[in-house]
Amino acid sequence: MKIEWAPLRVPLARRLQTLVTAVLTLTFFTLPLLACLIVAAIMFYGGIIIRTLMLAYFVYIYVDHKRNYSILEGNGWIANRSNRVYRNYRDYFPVELVKTVDLPPNRNYILASFPHGILGTGTCVNMGLDISKWLELFPQIRPKVATLDQHFRTPLLREIVRWWGMVSVSKESLVRLLTKSNDPKHADNRDGFTSNAVAILVGGAQEAMDSHPGKYILTLRNRKGFVKMAIRTGSSIVPTFSFGEVDIFNQVANPPDSLLRRFQSVVKKLTGISPLIPMGRGIFNYSFGFLPQRRRIVQVVGCPIDVIKSDQPDAAYVDKVHGQVMEDLERMFDQYKAKYISNSKNSKLIIQ
Repeated sequence: MKIEWAPLRVPLARRLQTLVTAVLTLTFFTLPLLACLIVAAIMFYGGIIIRTLMLAYFVYIYVDHKRNYSILEGNGWIANRSNRVYRNYRDYFPVELVKTVDLPPNRNYILASFPHGILGTGTCVNMGLDISKWLELFPQIRPKVATLDQHFRTPLLREIVRWWGMVSVSKESLVRLLTKSNDPKHADNRDGFTSNAVAILVGGAQEAMDSHPGKYILTLRNRKGFVKMAIRTGSSIVPTFSFGEVDIFNQVANPPDSLLRRFQSVVKKLTGISPLIPMGRGIFNYSFGFLPQRRRIVQVVGCPIDVIKSDQPDAAYVDKVHGQVMEDLERMFDQYKAKYISNSKNSKLIIQ
């Protein structure tokens, strides 16, 4: 394989973007396992005081997750969700955010986000790591990103993902967030925000396995849980589409009938995580490595779909709303693909 090396003379700003992206990408890929290894090492090598403190920390995690599902109220420490470090990560691709309509801050929202890609980079940057652009476009609405519940039961890992504005995707956690009052005078809204917007990467690990450059394959046809949650809580559903998300990483070929895909499916069923083998670029070359490619990602936020609140969602009504979500995503893709996808004529949206 011929290696394409990066030029020696690169602007300092781009060097810094690459460095930040390398650190963060390595963190994203290794943090769950690394957190477990650190805790195991502390428990094995630590003295009686250290072990006692760690056991107290375990109890705290259990109690806090039982009490409020580890939700960090409000926007958390804003300096950790809008700073120069994460801005460099945004600018590396770059990641953009496009508003199509206003979202009134008098209700709560579920952002049905597609596609998942390898890391869900567009959604996680705009609504987690660097929320400055979101707050500019959607004032008074707190952005949250839902992720696996098990992350919030893992010591050390839970603290970091909470700082990044992430919340558990469990039903209990979502209900707590999406039933919050929208009254400006309510005690929960003393921070000046009156609405919660929770992004759910609906396709999850299954959709990630189908992520390959130029291929927009969504896992949605049988995913209706987010629609039921919206109806139970009276939250509007906002379809969002991140153009370019699938282009920043390739992965080892894993067609549906391959041994690798079967292995990934088994692990996903057991753990909720699909063991992907991403292929990107290196720090000093463009041919191979663990870094994502510099590809523009544009997250387009669509029009809200209002629902009729019901504690017992009717199956026919769920299907109706779910069908509208699919129609809106198809419409968004057709409307914006020529603008945000370089090879738009050969790009098709597949919903399975």
